[in-house]
Amino acid sequence: MGLSHLQFEAMLAAGKASTNVNDFALVAMLGLLGLRIFEACGANIEDLGEEHGHRVLKVRGKGGKVVQTPLPPAVQRAIERAIDGRSSGPIPRCSRGTRMDRHSAKRRLRALAKTAGVTTARMHPHMLRHTFVTTMLDAGVDLRDVQIAARHADPRTTMRYDRARNNLDRHPNYILAAYMASGT
Repeated sequence: MGLSHLQFEAMLAAGKASTNVNDFALVAMLGLLGLRIFEACGANIEDLGEEHGHRVLKVRGKGGKVVQTPLPPAVQRAIERAIDGRSSGPIPRCSRGTRMDRHSAKRRLRALAKTAGVTTARMHPHMLRHTFVTTMLDAGVDLRDVQIAARHADPRTTMRYDRARNNLDRHPNYILAAYMASGT
């Protein structure tokens, strides 16, 4: 289960306001890029680059697949704040200055959720990836585009996240009828 739109906004605001510069980067990488926890924790400064005029992050995903993920401005700012002028090493770090692992990420997210007033049964990193997918689908992003952004091999995986799949207001018949309105 993912977070609601308002809960996600509260998490982003708490991360941005946090004195721990890694908090905003972590929330942004998980929730705005849809990274899996091992992808976010494994991200290095050396993985940042430019591609066709876009700031990108090279992500090593499942099965060793490497993809270039574009960084929206908010994510760029969060990452720049976290790396704080460093030229190498991990992007998100734990309090000891070493690479953040999934356990420290989970602790940071739980602390942020508490600060943000987000109450969930169990806050865990995958909730933000789930939120990434459901929020894109709620915003009307095409299922195929969401599948690509989430790096799901099978569209059925992406479809499981669609909270509104039974919502008749979004039925494709209406889209087609509106598209063909001039001829009817």
